[in-house]
Amino acid sequence: MKDMILKRNLPSLLTKEEMLEILQREEYGFMPPPPDKISFEKKQLRNDNVFAGKGKLWEITIKCTIGEKEFSFPVSLMLPEGTGPFPFFVNINFEKNVPNYYFPAEEILDNGFAAFNLYFNDVTADNGDFTDGLAGIFYPDGKRKPQDCGKIAMWAWAASRCLDYAETEKKLDMKKAAVCGHSRLGKTALLAGASDPRFRFVHSNDSGCSGAAIARENTGETIRDIHRSFYYWFCENYRKYIDNEENMPFDQHFLLACISPNFVSVGSASEDDWANPMNEQLSCFAASPAFEKEGLKGFICNKQALVGDKFFEGNIGYFLRKGKHFFSREDWNNIFEFIRSKN
Repeated sequence: MKDMILKRNLPSLLTKEEMLEILQREEYGFMPPPPDKISFEKKQLRNDNVFAGKGKLWEITIKCTIGEKEFSFPVSLMLPEGTGPFPFFVNINFEKNVPNYYFPAEEILDNGFAAFNLYFNDVTADNGDFTDGLAGIFYPDGKRKPQDCGKIAMWAWAASRCLDYAETEKKLDMKKAAVCGHSRLGKTALLAGASDPRFRFVHSNDSGCSGAAIARENTGETIRDIHRSFYYWFCENYRKYIDNEENMPFDQHFLLACISPNFVSVGSASEDDWANPMNEQLSCFAASPAFEKEGLKGFICNKQALVGDKFFEGNIGYFLRKGKHFFSREDWNNIFEFIRSKN
């Protein structure tokens, strides 16, 4: 597997600051700065025996002042019964209601975690309209410069605002904050973890092209493929690498490497060829030197993964489950296992 990294002629390792600057300039666009002011409103969403009495569900309205403009968005927060402090997830999600397909609420509680459910469309719509939601705050005329951020960076920015609230909540353990997401939101989780070191754990589920998967010689989705429909996820500069991956001054292992010295796990599915599990695992290998440079264990693995394999020993974890493109309960259980192995 390491020979495949050399075959793909990946760029040599730079500092984390240099890698993050390249990723923002050439792929995602530069992350917006934190808001000038931020405040929160908290209200309980359910008063009955939600989650069988194991926890309570709250809605947090996050109110941001950006220059002279105001922007607010809601997130759900599930808190276990008890005093805590509890480890917790910021789950960047396709679904708003709790529980949902990608948010197995009782299993999360049963494993001792609290969790935010951040519905991405509440931040800015998943389309090319740059006057919508948070995008309209930064680009009131809907126009961007080549290095201006796309929608992925805005969703990642919102995940960090959940951490701003978490710092005010005594029942949440900021030393055990995790961010996770599936598919395009797995890409988002990686960028959130790379740009905000307060996330101690970062999980990417089936994130594929422009997420965890190495772009060079990708047999699944390519940069050309992703730009046919989803150009707005990225900055305009990223277009120049369509059919030009070999000349990129980076690859996706930079994104994992920027998470050091924290922990990152990558989940793949055996039948998800579009996300290319092999290239997702290659990224783990290629990112490993960034962790080793800091005296940490990187990716501890000596073979191509087979279905059911889990590699959780180092700061980079990887698992390959059977099945298709989905954020399943098996994926969640693997995340719980990876995080527990580090405590």
